[in-house]
Amino acid sequence: MRFEKLNEDKIRITLSHEDLVKKDIDFHSFMSNSMESQDLFFDMLEEAEKEIGFVTKDYLIRIEALAMAGGDFILTVTRSLPEKSKINSRKKVHIKRKNMNLATAQIICSFATFDDYCSFLNFFKQNAFPSAKLAESVLLYEYKNAFFLVLSGINPTYPNLKRLISSLTEFASFVDRSNVFSSKLLESGKLIMKNNAIRTGIKHFAR
Repeated sequence: MRFEKLNEDKIRITLSHEDLVKKDIDFHSFMSNSMESQDLFFDMLEEAEKEIGFVTKDYLIRIEALAMAGGDFILTVTRSLPEKSKINSRKKVHIKRKNMNLATAQIICSFATFDDYCSFLNFFKQNAFPSAKLAESVLLYEYKNAFFLVLSGINPTYPNLKRLISSLTEFASFVDRSNVFSSKLLESGKLIMKNNAIRTGIKHFAR
């Protein structure tokens, strides 16, 4: 299990298949809303506090649980201060689960600002990820003052694909029901970049 501090209020927890076996974690239980899975998340938050000092007491916690092809899990944990009247120690965690088959998935990532997208491009460039052959289509849309990267026909043999998908959580959030939302983007969004939005973005906006 690996803990990474993305910023003051966000961390990433990566569990490999070996971690799941070691902790006797069942995939279906992990992705369910059972009491056992809730307790497991609380245990991991306690471990995160010990490992990297990420305190969650008296915070509202949002967890995005991403199940990767191959059995790995990526958890993005975000904390925020609630109104005092809404603090509740057992009901402060909101968990969003998503099962991703990278061999067939269409992924849509939501960037709150264009600067966030540029930060991702800088990361992509600095880590020397190849911009070609990542996906059949890489488009960037603007919609309701946010920016959406749409990856379609993802190449399952792309080098370091899991690391790239994991790193995206530092800059963006994954959009649920991507097939439905892509239709909304086609209908109402503004296409900002086509013909590989990552390569084009790096050329014009990366430092």
